[in-house]
This record gives sequence, structure tokens and C-alpha cells, in this order.
Amino acid sequence: MTSDVVGHALRAPSRLHSFNRYEIKYLLPSEQVPELRAELAARLDADSYSTDGGYGVWSTYYDTRDLRFYWEKIEGLRFRRKLRIRHYGDRFSVGDDTTVHVEIKQRVNRVTQKRRVALPYAQARELCDRRVLVEAEPFLEEVLELITRLDLRPVTMTGYQREAYVGRDADLGLRVTMDHRIRGRDRDFDFAADADNRLVVPARLSVVEFKANDRVPYWLTDLAARMNMSVVRVSKYCQSVEAFGRAPRSIFHLPDTDFSEV
Repeated sequence: MTSDVVGHALRAPSRLHSFNRYEIKYLLPSEQVPELRAELAARLDADSYSTDGGYGVWSTYYDTRDLRFYWEKIEGLRFRRKLRIRHYGDRFSVGDDTTVHVEIKQRVNRVTQKRRVALPYAQARELCDRRVLVEAEPFLEEVLELITRLDLRPVTMTGYQREAYVGRDADLGLRVTMDHRIRGRDRDFDFAADADNRLVVPARLSVVEFKANDRVPYWLTDLAARMNMSVVRVSKYCQSVEAFGRAPRSIFHLPDTDFSEV
């Protein structure tokens, strides 16, 4: 199996996919993006979905009435999780039959764990919004139990343009993503809704993530140091919650500069 196939296994319309990995996040000014892009292209393979400037990633996040998952992140709990429906591509093309992913992402100490199942969008919303078990599958039963026990509801949506690179040879399993124009909204949670989104991260900044099964290679951390990239504790979900006034600005919130309507 090639590294590109491994990198996209979670996007295939099949049953449950899961994996564990380490993730490191950085903020990168837009003027440094070309430099990082050139360095990555010399050592890694471009994600096959990243042609023509990348692809859209849209996520609807679910939380409790008092934002339990948000506060678990802010407080840095060793075990924390979140539930979301995710779509890759153009959100305006999403219909009832479009494949999306219902996903539980959780953090156990320093390890990020993801489990998700691909479903038609109508079934995903039937499960998460109307609390109907659409299929007798253990993961879906777990999702439904989580939603009903905690009374989860959609809280915010995020979207951004992603460029991705995957490792080869000695770097097999490595994945690097650059997310640009990070937007969000706090209502009209249908992916295809004709609703306004606003930037929740300044347009001059991109979020870069290094993702590895074991450890991030030294050449990549050295590159980050050479480019003066600082590790940040930023969450697109938390950033969106705070940007729309659902919670007070935390110490991790990015300064509200250079924001504009999109």
C-alpha cells in the first residue's frame, strides 16, 4: 500500500477506520507558506487530493449545552474527545447521498485517536441530529449513546482550504497539512446552507500540523526551528466557539486582528 493510500484510508467509503498518532501544531504567516511548501515538496509526496490549491474540509461539531468538550480542551484534560460530521470538498455540492464521516476524535495523554465511519449525509444527520440508529453497527451505537447520554447538539461549523503532504520511504506514516482561510459559523449547520461564514483565524495565518505514527522526524522539527515556527495550542473548534461569543476568550485564543467577512 502506498503512503498516499495510507494517508487517505480514512476517507474511503467503508466501515470503521481508526488510528492513533502524535500531532504537533504551528501557526505560519502567509508570507512563509511558499517557503514551507517548497521544503515539503522536496522531501514528501503531495497528497493526491491537494491538486489546484488543495481541497475544502468542513466539520460540524457537537457539544453539550454547557460546552463540556470545549472546556475539556481548554483545561487540558489528559482524556478528552469531540464528535463531528466531516465533509471533504465543496460544501455546496453536498446532498443527502453525499458521503460524509461521523467521527469521534479523542486525546489520551499525548496521543490523538480517531475513529470514524462513512455514511450518506442524510443518515449522518439522522443519527446525530434526530438520534436515530441508522444501522446496527457498534461504533454507530456508541455515537448514539454518547449523543443521548450527554444531550449533544451542533454548536459550530468550521471550514478551511487544506494542502497536504504524505511521507515516503523512511517517513512512511508522516503527514503534514497546511490549513488556510479558516472560517466558521454558529448556525445553519447544513453543509450546503446558503449561510455566511466568517474568518475565525486571521487570514494572514495558516495552521500547520505535523502528524506521525511514532515520532516526527528530526529534519522536520529542524525545519520548523529554522523557520521560527512556534508550537501552539490552537483548536479550530475552540477558536470558532470563542469567535462567536459562545465562551469567554481563553488564553489560547488568537488575537482578533486582520479578520474580515468571507
